[in-house]
Amino acid sequence: MEHPKPAETSVPVHPIIAARWSPRALDPNGQVSDVALRAMLEAARWAPSYGNTQPARYLIGRRGDETYRRILEVLSKRNQGWAWSAAVLMLCCMVTTNEKGALPLPEYGTGLASENLVLQAVAEGVVAHQMGGFDHAGARLSFALPEDVEPLTVIAVGTLGPAELLDDERRAKELAPRRRKPLSETAFTGEWGNPAF
Repeated sequence: MEHPKPAETSVPVHPIIAARWSPRALDPNGQVSDVALRAMLEAARWAPSYGNTQPARYLIGRRGDETYRRILEVLSKRNQGWAWSAAVLMLCCMVTTNEKGALPLPEYGTGLASENLVLQAVAEGVVAHQMGGFDHAGARLSFALPEDVEPLTVIAVGTLGPAELLDDERRAKELAPRRRKPLSETAFTGEWGNPAF
């Protein structure tokens, strides 16, 4: 899919990385095929994790089913205001223990898995928006999560819709240029704060 807001980078990066963003304007009639959804979850499954502990877990809801309704219900009102139009809502969770005890760095591993998932979404021609604005305790209760499972984010997946679907404030954000800190503020060498580039 041709991307309306590719990342502006100091050197070229892979087109999938340049195209990944987090839109809120999702087509309320858009669909995500089973093949695309499965590919996204496979991409997550093959992410690196500490000692191959694979802490990421996903509860999947499709528009119109009970899982979707329950995930939508725990979103903040602000996120409900746009996420209702997603074709798929996923509750992303991390497992914090296994048979050997506490997992090392489960949040990091789950983040890596979710990044694989959203990059695969781009490859599948759909978009994904990750959000932390939801009732974590409510999600735990709604899905009877085990004690060693922590809900981390909700991921909305769908097809890009027109910005006119959004209210004025969200539309302005949707249409605004994408911004990131320059490398001089994020990559150092020799000592902290000394830019590598």
